Amino acid sequence: MTGGGEAIRVLVVEDDPVAADAHLMYVDRVPGFVAVGKAHTGAEARRALERTPVDLLLLDLHLPDVHGLQLARTLRAAGYHADVIAVTSARDLAVVREGVSLGVVQYVLKPFTFATLRDRLVRYAEFRQTVGEASGQAEVDRALATLRAPAPVALPKGLSGPTLERVTGALRESEEGLTAAALAEAVGISRITARRYLEHLVDTGRAGRNPQYGQVGRPELVYRWVRATNR
Repeated sequence: MTGGGEAIRVLVVEDDPVAADAHLMYVDRVPGFVAVGKAHTGAEARRALERTPVDLLLLDLHLPDVHGLQLARTLRAAGYHADVIAVTSARDLAVVREGVSLGVVQYVLKPFTFATLRDRLVRYAEFRQTVGEASGQAEVDRALATLRAPAPVALPKGLSGPTLERVTGALRESEEGLTAAALAEAVGISRITARRYLEHLVDTGRAGRNPQYGQVGRPELVYRWVRATNR
């Protein structure tokens, strides 16, 4: 629990069922947080908020019926004051600026690891504990730094963020899926390295794998991006 109080209640709003389940699992693994439900559309999110008190939305910005920021704006107008951690693959800084006024306290770029989300949630919990009157500008700055300052989040040893982005992009663009060998050729890395990145995406719920049987020899594993839409 945070500060000995009640757990922070999180509603996961994510249209892709596989990702939603992974995010629920991630939230429940962070001490002081509890996932109270999931919604796959903006309409489902509104109904969930009518039924269940929520402190924080883990909100995908690309929902099938409404943009996440429009949903946040509608919720604010309706009197819901839950904070928002936005989850998105978009990197448009104009969207980031717009979200600030709508209660978006953090952004998490897809694909992300459990360690990345845990870092954002822990920082958010620390920020919520800053209560009372600030003694001066320095204390205000420290409170905001707790929320905003990035902390390095390590990928598994031997993996790098830029290469993970290239691997993710290649996999998402392939409708038929890729073997480790095909990915290695597309990205310009070794087959062993490609397999490590692909297995990391499987472990974090972003990719699936199935055997592909040829005429001779052992079957090859084919990896596919698992999102419902290839955005």
